[in-house]
Amino acid sequence: MKAIIASLVCAAATAHAQAATWVYVSNADSQEISVLELDRGQGALKPVQTLNVGGTVMPMVVSRDKRVLYAALRSQPFRVTALSIDGASGRLRKLGEAPLADSMANIDLDASGRWLFAASYQGGKITVNAVGKDGTVGPVHQLIQTAPNAHAIHADASNRFVLATSLGGDNVSSWRFDAEKGLLSPNDPPLTTTAAKSGPRHFVWDKAQRHVYLLDELDAALHVFAWDAARGTLRLEQSTTTLPAGFTGKPWAADLHLTPDGRFLYASERTSSTLSAFKVDAATGQLQPLGQTPTEKGPRGFAIDATGRYLIAAGQESNGISLYTIDNTTGALGKPQHIDVGKNPNWIEIVDLP
Repeated sequence: MKAIIASLVCAAATAHAQAATWVYVSNADSQEISVLELDRGQGALKPVQTLNVGGTVMPMVVSRDKRVLYAALRSQPFRVTALSIDGASGRLRKLGEAPLADSMANIDLDASGRWLFAASYQGGKITVNAVGKDGTVGPVHQLIQTAPNAHAIHADASNRFVLATSLGGDNVSSWRFDAEKGLLSPNDPPLTTTAAKSGPRHFVWDKAQRHVYLLDELDAALHVFAWDAARGTLRLEQSTTTLPAGFTGKPWAADLHLTPDGRFLYASERTSSTLSAFKVDAATGQLQPLGQTPTEKGPRGFAIDATGRYLIAAGQESNGISLYTIDNTTGALGKPQHIDVGKNPNWIEIVDLP
């Protein structure tokens, strides 16, 4: 049995080694997307392309078949651009654009890939757009006004429920989702309230869909919620902090991600320019703090590759990204490799293609 397991692990590692891995970085102020190759053999990032998109590009999401990259432009006219991904080179080519209802802080796709969700910080709204078979996005299909400063929106694995954060309203809203019609309707209960002026921002489900991890922007707290997959509801189980010991500034937390195996969780905090690491208890989902690692200045967004071996962080104020190795035993981040990209890099997507 051990020999079989070892053979399967080796085969998986070989498959990842043979796959081409492309890294996409949105640079808001230079209005471009940087394309890089992640060479896992050398542990290095190599520039491939810089594509001007003609707007303040920020949140992105990759199609389920990994053929299209969607990027939201947060300057007028507000729109989402669809970009085809060349499997051989990783380069991007514009497919088309569609209007968005406002400046969107976050976009995501439902499990079918037929619907695009978006959340508007400035407008306090969430929306749904249809996605065609050719990968292009259609007009706004549904618009819902929410509490102030909607920030993140994602569907659960069953595609039956959608959660959205309201940073200004200090809540997470829960919605039933009709994937046939592409329509959201309020769940019961419709809201999970957080502490006053905490500013719930980004969240992730664990792979088993047992827990939701929520990061607050304004107090930099990190919460563990039990997820009721049958009802689409949340129950708070643990709260901790992403702030370094002795921190005295104004908290400004940004992003969080789990490793693919679910053993470690990382979160970024922009005032201290650090990445916090946590060990995830496999039985309870609760978090054990492992400390902070200094990173790019103003780390708004970061991503973890499909093998869980690499983390790439973007610095809004450094105009660069850093590549880290992840120790799969301890979760510790290795010495970073810095690469300059465009102005105000803020979002990263990593795509594996055969």
